[in-house]
Amino acid sequence: MKYNYQARTRDGKVQTGVVEASSREAAFNVLKTHDLYVTVLEESMDLPFYAKQMSLFAKANKKDVVLFSRQVSIMLKSNVPIVESFRTIAKQSKKVDLREKILKIAEEIEGGSPLSKALSLYPKLFSSFYINMVKAGEASGKLSDVFLYLADYLEKQDDFNSKIKGAMIYPIFVLVVFVGVVALIMGYVIPSLSEVLEASGAELPVITKIVITSSYFVKNKWWLLILIIGGLIGGFLYFARSKKGKEIVDKTLLKAPGLKVFLKKFYLARVALNLSTLISGGLPIANALQITGDVVGSFTYREIMFETRDGVKRGEAISHILDRYPDFISPLFYQMVMVGEKTGTLDSSLENVVTFYQRDVDRSLETFIRLLEPLFIVVLGGVVAGLMGAVLLPIYSGGMLEGGL
Repeated sequence: MKYNYQARTRDGKVQTGVVEASSREAAFNVLKTHDLYVTVLEESMDLPFYAKQMSLFAKANKKDVVLFSRQVSIMLKSNVPIVESFRTIAKQSKKVDLREKILKIAEEIEGGSPLSKALSLYPKLFSSFYINMVKAGEASGKLSDVFLYLADYLEKQDDFNSKIKGAMIYPIFVLVVFVGVVALIMGYVIPSLSEVLEASGAELPVITKIVITSSYFVKNKWWLLILIIGGLIGGFLYFARSKKGKEIVDKTLLKAPGLKVFLKKFYLARVALNLSTLISGGLPIANALQITGDVVGSFTYREIMFETRDGVKRGEAISHILDRYPDFISPLFYQMVMVGEKTGTLDSSLENVVTFYQRDVDRSLETFIRLLEPLFIVVLGGVVAGLMGAVLLPIYSGGMLEGGL
């Protein structure tokens, strides 16, 4: 029988997974032997046939990598050979795609390839960050710890990204509703009213003529409007992905009022999370800065990380280099790095930064969502009032009344 569990490790970290045992008590004992304090233990429920089929043919994803990393860590801690560990995990996997990849990695290791090289066969599943961490674990002989660090890191990153994506659902919904309402007014309501206005023969104000002409364009040439908007969005995305485009867009966003404070916290949290994980995994500081720069997702912070890497290679302190970028490195981040360097606990200091900034980003997102609803009502109301006012203006003007309406 299979049991889903949630447990805490000796250092208090939450761990989840699946364990196979003959009974609930046996499952509890298996977990206990791995120094896990069980908080939740439930029998795994059988899925319906269609759900099993969907699970069977589903592609491996980041959540699978989290579970895989935890399982590898537990097995290596129990002194199970790496190849045997991988084959056992593959056997337990319900996804054919994941099973085949794990078995292929096991074959490569058995053939003499280092684990990090075998993992690099699947770059979409195992990032350069992941592979470099494993490489550091191979060099230090702490693979079990490294896989545990990776599982915790991926879980934190996934939680953080999920909150950001979840927070963006409402703004996107608001934008769709806004566009839909404006399109309805421009495509149907205004053209209907304009027929009455034109039939009156009265001289229309310039603003009314502009709105009516625009509404006819929306109604009769909507496909051209979609092509133009699609072309502009496509062109912007193409430009934003170029090296120069990334630099311009990133610097513009980091200077935008209101947005720059949020983005600064967001990127500092990512920098701290990546650096703390890499340093905890045993990577040299310069290498950790290089990898962090590659994955941070911001042109500006990437350049700062690379400058810091070069400075560290010259023998400079990280805090001394970061002090040159007061617009992008907060006093808190700088102080925590300086304390971490002096005490030799840089990874722990950065973990504290992650905790602080992630909470701060969460609060900022909640505030943003709360403010968005009234702002949306005001903007939508203003646009609708402006459009309708431009059309109804002639009706209440003296010229329109004289025209015989």
